[in-house]
Amino acid sequence: MAIISKTLFWASLLFSLFVLCTFAESSEPNQVITNMVEKNSLITEDKIDCDGACDVRCKLSSRPNLCKRACGTCCERCNCVPPGTSGNYDVCPCYRDMTTHGGRHKCP
Repeated sequence: MAIISKTLFWASLLFSLFVLCTFAESSEPNQVITNMVEKNSLITEDKIDCDGACDVRCKLSSRPNLCKRACGTCCERCNCVPPGTSGNYDVCPCYRDMTTHGGRHKCP
């Protein structure tokens, strides 16, 4: 049993060194990481003004602070807020489809 454990340890160590050497040989290792982050990132350069959009969306709400908090969360995740004070969910499917743990609409 101990021989198998030692063998697995050395094999994983050698594999790790191989992976490190592969990335170290690239001329710009930081560029590899940057490219990976850019390809997998959900962040876009064209972020909307969530505070302003949620102020408009929640201006007629009976509970404006609660509305703005929920709207802000949805806006940050979707980068979208439907126009008007209610409805128009088809403009922003991500905003429309976000639900609470109870299955209700999360976004006002």
